[in-house]
Amino acid sequence: MPVTYDVEITLAAERDVEAIWDYLSVDSPGNATAFIVRLDDQIATLERVPERCSLILENELLGTSYRQLLFGAYRTIFRITGKSVYILRIIHGARLIHVSCFDPVRP
Repeated sequence: MPVTYDVEITLAAERDVEAIWDYLSVDSPGNATAFIVRLDDQIATLERVPERCSLILENELLGTSYRQLLFGAYRTIFRITGKSVYILRIIHGARLIHVSCFDPVRP
């Protein structure tokens, strides 16, 4: 039987989703909602084999081992701890990542 992971979204990532919807909904609330639903579906795939996602390039600078799931122009930044996947941030791919972008997350 394949291993499954619990996927937990942090408050910061929830705020990111709200901000993405707000930004996209200016042009079309329906399209914004559809995008968020597809994003949620992609995040749900992390329940199985989250290690398939690449490590972020910023790990060396941040001293972390975060991974990313790419969807459209957005990066879902997450970490794996035991059998849990913590969604830390969901940011536009053009945005630079700094350690201040991350809230502390309990293991």
